[in-house]
Amino acid sequence: MIKLIKQHSTFNPPVILASLLLVLFLSITSLIIPSKFQETLFAFREFVSVNFGWFYILTVGIFLIFIIFLALSTLGDIKLGLDDEEPEFSFTSWLAMLFAAGTGVGLMFFGVSEPLSHLKSDVTLVDGVHSAQQAVFLAMFHWGLNAWTVYGIMALALAYFGFRYKLPLSLRSCFYPILKDKLNGGFGHSIDAIALIVTIFGIMTTLGFGAAQLGAGLEHLSVINSNNLLVQIILVVALMSIAVLSAISGVGKGVKIISEINVVLALLFMLFVLFAGPTLHILQAFVDNFGYYLAHIVTTGFDTYAYEPQNQEWFNNWTVLFWAWWLSWTPFVGLFIARISKGRTIREFIFGVLVIPTIFTIVWFSIFGNTGIFIDNTVANGALNQLTGTPEKLLFAFLDYLPASSISSTLACLILGLFFITSADSGIYVLNNIATEDKSKSIPKWQCIMWGLIMVIITISLLSVGGLDALQSVTLIMALPFGILLLIMCYSLWRGLMHDEAYFSTDTHVTAQYWDSKNWKRGLSKILNQTTQADILQFLKYTALPAMYQLSHELTEEYGFKTTLNRDFHEEDAFCEICIEIENMRNYTYGIKAVKKEISEHMIDDSSLPHIQDSETVIPMTYFSDGRAGYDVQYMTRDGLIMDIIKNYERYLSLLDEVGAEMMAHDQEELGE
Repeated sequence: MIKLIKQHSTFNPPVILASLLLVLFLSITSLIIPSKFQETLFAFREFVSVNFGWFYILTVGIFLIFIIFLALSTLGDIKLGLDDEEPEFSFTSWLAMLFAAGTGVGLMFFGVSEPLSHLKSDVTLVDGVHSAQQAVFLAMFHWGLNAWTVYGIMALALAYFGFRYKLPLSLRSCFYPILKDKLNGGFGHSIDAIALIVTIFGIMTTLGFGAAQLGAGLEHLSVINSNNLLVQIILVVALMSIAVLSAISGVGKGVKIISEINVVLALLFMLFVLFAGPTLHILQAFVDNFGYYLAHIVTTGFDTYAYEPQNQEWFNNWTVLFWAWWLSWTPFVGLFIARISKGRTIREFIFGVLVIPTIFTIVWFSIFGNTGIFIDNTVANGALNQLTGTPEKLLFAFLDYLPASSISSTLACLILGLFFITSADSGIYVLNNIATEDKSKSIPKWQCIMWGLIMVIITISLLSVGGLDALQSVTLIMALPFGILLLIMCYSLWRGLMHDEAYFSTDTHVTAQYWDSKNWKRGLSKILNQTTQADILQFLKYTALPAMYQLSHELTEEYGFKTTLNRDFHEEDAFCEICIEIENMRNYTYGIKAVKKEISEHMIDDSSLPHIQDSETVIPMTYFSDGRAGYDVQYMTRDGLIMDIIKNYERYLSLLDEVGAEMMAHDQEELGE
């Protein structure tokens, strides 16, 4: 079995077998003895929520304090990748994918229903009156800063160790400073197996919400007669098929395109409600809500209602469940966010992942939540509040009180369908990533199909025995051990960042002979003649490569070192490099590559700079195995290059005796598609 898995897939056998056996056991049990399974499941859920609610609150609070500290400290300047790497996606595309993969389905499901649900609960009583502001705030609290903090801490650790340390983009890599070589043993397999199981059920919960609400919308539009289990199964199968096709196209294509389309539609939908509803009231409420949120987010974030026993049931059914849901979603959303965040600084990453989505959440609930409460109080005469027990129907009943309800309901169904597809698409990518042993390999398309089938089977089996309650129960239970694991991960991330700062703050010895009395004419000639690809190829062939040959010969013949010279003089990706082998550490590499640099239009048009004719120039840039930023070496002579390689090598060796051992005691690995 293990041999077959290794031959025909990218799966890590211990991780995939352990995870699928547990998932298969739960699915079969739920179908064979549904009533007993449901009874046991709900009993476990009650035990966890009552006895460990405080733990969920404290854990998320620690995450928030830690991640804000990182953003405000000098550690925020560290890049998620090499120092000279640029982001793969534009800022707007990045934000669109964050939103679509993070909370898209949930905001559609709970945008109207959650504030109305809180409004009739005792938790919103202020001076004996149910407070609409408190009801909307609690919804924002559940979906805002705290939720994205959980996503952010996971994504940050994954992106940091994956792109900075060049470790595989997997959860086990986040524990590298603690486990070191044990990452590839039983500890590492256990971490990935837990992450895989938690991710599967976290995704299932979201897809269950999406299928239930989409079915309700189609029933509302008279497309179907009844939103029963069979209809939801058909919807899950149909939408999952589209998601699989999108996943096969690759994360940079399918998810990006669908996410951007869906965010535009969601914004149009939100603007429609804003202008079709009580616009002035919504705008006033938004300002109030924003201030109220800032004033109460800290105290509410640590509130376990220990002094309000009458609200304990609400606390367990809402806040604890949401915090467990976010924890169970961290591998899913975290891995996806990490995958699209390469090249951003830690500060930019935290700002994008925490601040922007939180502001959007406040806007969303101000529009949908406040409009829902306003309509229920002034027009519907409490009719909307009576539907809080069936939240999947509430959004469409709410739209009936606005103009063009059939059009807006159709748009809502389209948005829900696309959110379902992006969530499933992203989920397939993440599940493949967690279960894959060698992250540098391309994923076979059949594995995407397999995960689609597994998600369909699990969603159907759990929907058939207990609906959304069963999905939520499994999520809450699975999140408990994972929360403990994430706290340990925070300590590991802290250690990694400390080693990083110590390592990269050491000055680089750039020792090139840029200018002296012997080569100033040569340097001046280079400045006054725009370098082309051909010039850099000449430099690589007749200056850089001979210098590396000469040094390699000296190291090999005189000192017995093992060295390797690599080069490729194809015009687009020309490079040459020398690699010096180091036992038990990452080999030292000093390379030079041709890099194109754009020239601004005003310099080309400037008549006082006649030597600048082309819109781009090409320069020889260094690169290193430890990921430091490179620099231009076109003014160096052959001897100057040899000295530069030696002194950078000396720096590398001196640091290996200290913090370098923490960062370089593993082989680097690049991420495959």
